Amino acid sequence: MDELRVGTAFDAHRLVPGRPLVLGGVEIPHSHGLDGHSDADIVCHALCDALLGAASMDDIGTMFPSEDDQWRGARSLDLLAEAWRRIAAEGWSLVNVDAFVVLQAPKLAPHRPAMRARVAGALGCEVDRVSVRATGTDGLGFTGRGEGAACQAVALIRAA
Repeated sequence: MDELRVGTAFDAHRLVPGRPLVLGGVEIPHSHGLDGHSDADIVCHALCDALLGAASMDDIGTMFPSEDDQWRGARSLDLLAEAWRRIAAEGWSLVNVDAFVVLQAPKLAPHRPAMRARVAGALGCEVDRVSVRATGTDGLGFTGRGEGAACQAVALIRAA
């Protein structure tokens, strides 16, 4: 019988002026971007932690510490690809991943196909194994006030 494992994760960053907004490896036109040591791509960060959790490995902060200047300004899509490379090397294969973004603006629907394609490329899988969805919160909470964005992710892996 195949061994299946699931991992979940959450990430949130504040929105600030003067930074690009990168989600799922796609730069999205907006007046504000996410603040962080890397490009602060919450989709890739949450997916990375969900996959690492499923594999019972380190979290993203341990694997790619923000105190290490090597990761300053890093593309989170590259971090996701490297984390997946390490997970696959331990004998795991991907079943699917799902990321759910909470962001008041901008609307992500026009960017979802590109986000799915970029994430699939980083994970070396078919696009139909990657889901990226989004919602706003009708003005409620830090996301609704436009102060930040959050992402919840889940990953399912199988022993290869």
